[in-house]
Amino acid sequence: MLTDDGKHLYVSWEEYHHLTERLALQVHQSGWEFDQILCLARGGLRPGDVLSRIFDRPLGIMATSSYRDDGGTLQGRLDMAQYITMPKGELAGRVLLVDDLADSGVTLRAVVDRLRSMPAITELKSAVLWVKGVSSYTPDFYVETLPTSPWIHQPFEDYDTLRPEALLKRFQV
Repeated sequence: MLTDDGKHLYVSWEEYHHLTERLALQVHQSGWEFDQILCLARGGLRPGDVLSRIFDRPLGIMATSSYRDDGGTLQGRLDMAQYITMPKGELAGRVLLVDDLADSGVTLRAVVDRLRSMPAITELKSAVLWVKGVSSYTPDFYVETLPTSPWIHQPFEDYDTLRPEALLKRFQV
């Protein structure tokens, strides 16, 4: 649900899964065939996993991080993992790059540039759930455009502040 001022988007688990399934359908209906999926951790892990299962393709993981300041809301330096984790072999052929959103576009553009410099990758397309209006990068596949560029409150963010002690209290009888 988008707030009236357009500054915050609150997403339930049901909405999140629905968006991920719509993204899978969009990729499928495009007719583009791919060999592997590479997701960006952490945001792309969940949609990447689901797409990997739906398309029955191997899932690689690349860690990136750029939210560093003010509780994770101000973009700082982009950190990109040196290595890509694959179940076997190397990242090669036609690759679908998956993340949760194109926020500023800085991370996706940097990763795309890096992947396009890898000779083993013959074709690369990108897919996200959301593209913010401020994004400088537009993925090949996306479900929703957010012109007001709201802060997205995803359903799993509850775990960002949940610690084992609090979890233990939930299960004590």
